[in-house]
Amino acid sequence: MNGVDNQEAPQAISNRLLTTAPRVLVVDGSRVVRQLITRVLKAELPGVEIVGCGSGNEAQQLLGVGVFDFITIALRLPDMDGLELAQFVRESAPQFYVPIVVVSGDVDSRLHRRELGEHVTDYFDKSLGFQALAEFIRGYVRPESSVEGTVLYVEDSRVVALATRRMLEKYGLTVRHVISVEDALVLLETARAQGQIGADVVLTDVSLKGELTGGDLLERIRTEYGYGKGRLPVLVMTGDENPVNQAALIKTGANDLVEKPVEEKLLVTKLLFQLRVARHLRETAGDE
Repeated sequence: MNGVDNQEAPQAISNRLLTTAPRVLVVDGSRVVRQLITRVLKAELPGVEIVGCGSGNEAQQLLGVGVFDFITIALRLPDMDGLELAQFVRESAPQFYVPIVVVSGDVDSRLHRRELGEHVTDYFDKSLGFQALAEFIRGYVRPESSVEGTVLYVEDSRVVALATRRMLEKYGLTVRHVISVEDALVLLETARAQGQIGADVVLTDVSLKGELTGGDLLERIRTEYGYGKGRLPVLVMTGDENPVNQAALIKTGANDLVEKPVEEKLLVTKLLFQLRVARHLRETAGDE
């Protein structure tokens, strides 16, 4: 059975690559899941071209003849692990960087062990529903010229902070920069006293001046303040490549990690992704 849902051979698809319509590749071994995702995306993103396939090998063939603006991959495929396909995209596809999101209902254990790997942009929990997935993809294939949101940014290097702040402000984000965890906690406490959270997302380095680390800030946000991942996403920047230490940050409650030195497109993509996730959760289920 041909796994390419639109029944076109790779060469036929290649002949249409000059189209300006954004293209999304949906890779999942379940035809039912592919159809569900495709139906929702077509309804929510008119004009976007959706290509579905049922195996890693079929996806590799498609990627060999064209480019996509967004790729969703099931964690388990009939012929390979979804992460193997993500690696193939990074190493072999014409595009160096395309957002790759793992769509799965069984991802937490790998995430906690940092086994999703460096090739995956992020993951999507199926329990949120495919309507939410459409919202996430919308932000990638039809990016907003400007976005709204307040970033609590914790970085003790003023040179690095200035560059990163300018980077984020280009996208319309409001950046509240502090140089220590202690300062960040003062800001959060003041906001809480006023019945507010204080930010839409936290971006923090791990190693900071003062007695507290970015990991300490993360722990206090999750425990002392009780803000879950959806209510206040936390993105942690780290130069520590030790998977054990990285896993500890994820288990403490980090939404995601960005390894240093930070690459602008990757940082912005992950940050905006978390903002969209949090916005969707607030709109559909209310604050945690």
